[in-house]
Order: sequence, then structure tokens, then C-alpha cells
Amino acid sequence: MASKRDFLNELVKDNDLNVDEDIFKRKMGSKDMAFITRTGIEKIQFNNDIRVRYEVIAMQPDYVVVKAIATKGPHDDINDVVVESFGEATPENTKQNPPYYSAMAEKRALARVVLKTCGAYKHGVYGEDESEDFKQNG
Repeated sequence: MASKRDFLNELVKDNDLNVDEDIFKRKMGSKDMAFITRTGIEKIQFNNDIRVRYEVIAMQPDYVVVKAIATKGPHDDINDVVVESFGEATPENTKQNPPYYSAMAEKRALARVVLKTCGAYKHGVYGEDESEDFKQNG
């Protein structure tokens, strides 16, 4: 398996990511972690033809859960890669004011399925939108 550094270099190159805008590193505890910004997630999704659809699991005034289903492949259903993940937003994990729980849940779900589909999670690379703790200026 490629190192995290090699994986990130390849991800940047293959997806035309701008290292000053689409990716950043932040120390979390004793680890240096890499994060992809919203624009980076969108570029990866587009460049890899990752198709995403959503299902609303829960939609309440202060609690939203969205499931994202990502599909990548030759569009023949047999050889497609399918990844599912969830995004949730609550008052406890969303600091945005006013809170847009459905939008935040969708952004979190999208980041997770796109990064899982391209193999980023196995290298410890996450999306900035996945947690308030992951924000670049957080």
C-alpha cells in the first residue's frame, strides 16, 4: 500500500487539486491529519465520475440524517463500485448560525462517500466538512 504522502501526491495530481486551496493539514492530538476542502471534494467527484444520490433518513427541526450512495464505474451495474455512508447534523455537531442542518448533513455525507470511493479513508484523509473539529480555521 502506498504511503499517505504518496497517496496525497497522486490524489492532487490526478484530480487537479490546488494544494493551497483544496487540501490542508492540521495537527489533531499527536497526529498530522490531511483534510480535503469542499472544492477539493467536488473536483474529486467530477474527475472520477462519482455519481451520488441521497436518501433522507431523518428530518426533524434539530436533527437530520442523510444517506449518500456513491457509484463509480463503467455504468454497467456489474462492475460499478458502490459506497454508502451517512451525514448527520444536530445542535451538538453544527456550529453554523443560523443552523442549516439538512445542508450540513448532505455535505458531510457527500464528503464521506467521495473520499471512501477514492480510497482516502484508508490513508487517514478526511473531508473538512465531516466534523466541526476538522475545519481549517477551527
